[in-house]
Amino acid sequence: MAAIVLQVPDESLVAKVKQACKMLMGVVSVKVERPKTKPVEKEFDITKTAGYKEAMDDVKNGRVMHADSVDDMFKQILGENYEL
Repeated sequence: MAAIVLQVPDESLVAKVKQACKMLMGVVSVKVERPKTKPVEKEFDITKTAGYKEAMDDVKNGRVMHADSVDDMFKQILGENYEL
């Protein structure tokens, strides 16, 4: 069986084109397929992530460190004997 695909850009004409196709001799069936719409992507909200919530809990409970420089940070983490 052969198939003919028609594209109708004006949605208001679809019903009329379908009706006209049914009147053609030899047409067994007419099927209307509308393009699948893409779901709207939700905007990413970092404040909803577990990592963000955990970090904010650390800040709230004072579990943070302050360093004047990268060297100072490594000294705090690795101990005073750390050298480059």
